[in-house]
Amino acid sequence: MSISSRVDSHTAELAILRVSGLRCAGCVRSLENQLKEQPGVDAAAVNLVTGTAVVTYSPTQTTPLAIVESLNKGRFQATLAEANAPLELPASPEEASLPRLGIALVLLILSSAAHGIDLLPGHWPMLEAMIWHWGLATVALLLPGWEILREGIIGLIQRCPNMNTLVALGALGAYLTSTVAWLWPALGWECFFDEPVMILGLILLGRSLEQRVRQQAQKDLRSLLALQPPRALWQPSLESTDRWPIPVQQIQVGDWLWVAAGEPFPADGTIVTGETWVDESLLTGESLPVAKGVGDSVLAGSRNVGAAVTLRVERCGRASFLGQILDLVVQAQNRKAPVQQMVDVVAGYFCYGVLGLAGVTLVFWGAIAPHLFPALTYNTPLLSLKLSLSVLVIACPCALGLATPIALLVGTSRAAAKGLIIRGGDVLERVQQVDTIIFDKTGTLTTGELAVAEMNLYGHDSPEEVLYLLASLEHKSHHPLAVAIQKAWAATGQNRELATVTESETALGLGISGYIEGQYYRAGRLDWLRTQGVDCPSLELETHVALACDRRLMAVVTFRDRLRPEAVSTVQALKAQGYEIHVLTGDTARATQQLLGPLGLPPTHLHTDLQPHQKLALIEGWQTQGKAVAMVGDGMNDAPALTAAQVGISLGTGTEVAMEAADIILTRNHLEDVLTVLALSRATFRKIQQNLLWAVAYNIVGLPLAAGVGLPLWGLSLTPGIAAACMATSSIAVVLNSLSLRRAN
Repeated sequence: MSISSRVDSHTAELAILRVSGLRCAGCVRSLENQLKEQPGVDAAAVNLVTGTAVVTYSPTQTTPLAIVESLNKGRFQATLAEANAPLELPASPEEASLPRLGIALVLLILSSAAHGIDLLPGHWPMLEAMIWHWGLATVALLLPGWEILREGIIGLIQRCPNMNTLVALGALGAYLTSTVAWLWPALGWECFFDEPVMILGLILLGRSLEQRVRQQAQKDLRSLLALQPPRALWQPSLESTDRWPIPVQQIQVGDWLWVAAGEPFPADGTIVTGETWVDESLLTGESLPVAKGVGDSVLAGSRNVGAAVTLRVERCGRASFLGQILDLVVQAQNRKAPVQQMVDVVAGYFCYGVLGLAGVTLVFWGAIAPHLFPALTYNTPLLSLKLSLSVLVIACPCALGLATPIALLVGTSRAAAKGLIIRGGDVLERVQQVDTIIFDKTGTLTTGELAVAEMNLYGHDSPEEVLYLLASLEHKSHHPLAVAIQKAWAATGQNRELATVTESETALGLGISGYIEGQYYRAGRLDWLRTQGVDCPSLELETHVALACDRRLMAVVTFRDRLRPEAVSTVQALKAQGYEIHVLTGDTARATQQLLGPLGLPPTHLHTDLQPHQKLALIEGWQTQGKAVAMVGDGMNDAPALTAAQVGISLGTGTEVAMEAADIILTRNHLEDVLTVLALSRATFRKIQQNLLWAVAYNIVGLPLAAGVGLPLWGLSLTPGIAAACMATSSIAVVLNSLSLRRAN
């Protein structure tokens, strides 16, 4: 089964990069532009939270290694996620920052102690000495603050200012001004060495808390990543008792792997020796272990809970079922909603705007305000500088940059943990607009496990011969009717090998034809056979397949299906939520109405006898009427409809084409997951909207206050230290709000 993303392999390929050095939305914008400027790169999307970049490139013009090498020449550092290597998130910088945070907090406490010196026992003149405070500020800049200063200045030099640029300018400005005031007291300036200490200490504390909360936000995704075992036991042959541990990235298709009881399967494959029980709950939702023996398939990430078995590898690494799920989740978190694309553009220029506002603040309070508000500026020669520094520090493009990716990370990771793959933020935005939901019938509303109910013969051929011919024609198909035919043929118990079919042709949604032993056979719907010149009686049949040899009708086989147990409750719940429900099927009206009666849908909402292009035409017709359509299907003939709908939803057991056409994949094949994924999509998009509203409101209120708007009105102003605390709090608020999705029902 393949659930790869929709990229034309003939024109473009996809690479996933792990990137370090991302600090804010400005960094995201800068990196995306840097990637897009490289020759051969068609598109690039960067996720601030996970530190990943998804790049679409032309393999004839560039390679992933060339992209990485070019990127590493700048201030960002990247590594390539190799095809066979387990996907992993970039290592958290939290542990590396703990010593810096500890030093910064100690310096903050020592600097603050001077303000409460009267509360300390004894006499501490050193705490009041200016050289002491200069020393604390110098140490703060050189030790915990050095990385911030370095990255901030580099960003400024490269004309790509970021959050560190603003913090660095604020801290350095306070430090240099205080140093001048200390060395030349005749200027009458105020020393405020405590401000750079406070700025750096509070910023690092805020980042540490934010990182801890981010780790919680990534919990579901890391649980999925943990399903990938780091090593496997390789054996040279089936008879060998020697086994060697190897890294999973060295596994190749065709290898034999020994999987002991209690261990996870490291790759998709087929059991070649042994029998066991397999826990697939985290992948398929099956709560009970499934019995597996020789010839049975197993999936990477499922756990062997019975006895040791030998596995022949069919798919490994990112090509495995689990690997494809993880790939899709990472890609989804890098696909942006239109609202986020706009925010990223704004955030990319945000730092320039803040630098401009800081300059205006400096000029206004230094040159104009003394004439307008002399009482406020009297004896405060450095007021203009303090306010401009507060503007630099309080500005938080980070909150804007985190608003969408952190909510998308939590929402899509939680969905993936439930077996629901949402392809990106753009999908979440379209889900909000859906008012009409269209279901395919066979395999979607029904179990798709058809069984032969009746066979009408039109000649002297035996039922076994008819099944033999039909099974030969359909032996490569996974359509529910083909599977039912193959099961019926197997039930005859005959050892006769199926015939070779030559010049086989498939008429999508209609039937199949080909030559068997020199005779031309067609199998499909009666109305299709009539168009092919076959003399067919007029029959009102349910789901059926008719077989003809040349122009002679041989037999008509009818099938029975049944509704999924959860179909009625799912459709009723969607109707209760206000959705308009329709069903599209190629079956006859009689068969459809009889089977779907319990759904309680009006006959006008059951659209029967449809071919794929007719399904597509219906969806396009509803869209021209202004309806926003979601299509739920699983078959090859559903692919055009899934692509045309605003939101395409495919069941996990559907065909590869259907899943590649879908925007949402229900890997556990549970129909009620439609309700879950719609609710989770709505909840995630609401969080994105709330985060963006908070980030915008924070800057609308915070920046004017930092610039001194409150001074003439209420006598209120913000020091650079308080501004730093506000900045850290704003980012933490966005992350905490997104984290509440993990508790949502």
